Amino acid sequence: MRILIIEDDREAADYLLKALKEAGHSPDHADNGEDGLELAISNTWDVLVVDRMLPKRDGLSIIETLRASGDETPVLILSALSQVDDRVTGLRAGGDDYLSKPYAFSELLARVEVLSRRKAGPQVETKLQVADLVLDRLAHSVNRAGQEIVLQPREFRLLEYLMKHAGQVVTRTMLLENVWDYHFDPQTNVIDVHISRLRSKIDKGFDFPLLHTVRGAGYSIRDSSN
Repeated sequence: MRILIIEDDREAADYLLKALKEAGHSPDHADNGEDGLELAISNTWDVLVVDRMLPKRDGLSIIETLRASGDETPVLILSALSQVDDRVTGLRAGGDDYLSKPYAFSELLARVEVLSRRKAGPQVETKLQVADLVLDRLAHSVNRAGQEIVLQPREFRLLEYLMKHAGQVVTRTMLLENVWDYHFDPQTNVIDVHISRLRSKIDKGFDFPLLHTVRGAGYSIRDSSN
């Protein structure tokens, strides 16, 4: 893997460079945010390992700039800030994973490898269908029984995730982690609000419901026409 490390602690960076090379990878290094962003933009990387607190430009600013430009290279954030709010802030900024300092290299390596596999993942279907409901990932469109359904971006992600797991029960925690990228109390009502809105759009006025609440477990989208 080609891995860019953006880390201002020279000792920590040297350790990572050496350890990643020994693991068979090709790492490079920038010791400040401005140089790191320039390297990230001007080259192709499998994974970025970004320290959160950097001179010249902080790590979250680097990630936000990359994401705004459409760069989806997986990012592992390193930080001495380890509170839940800190991790949520990092993930909301566009980070894919968050590792608190101090850390074990074996854990960092495992997380980097997981992010790389996720990027290279298998070819996915461009269309998902459950009964007469069709979601087109490329066109970013949804229709049911030939009728176009307009969804907000978060509603689209929610429906996409449910349809990828059609016929299965999807828990609230699964939705928070995969649709919202959050790791916090699953009792929050943000899911209920979005499920209600989605249900009104894909089920209301049609012959049979597709989105079901499984009491005490979660939600399921399935063909209930039979």
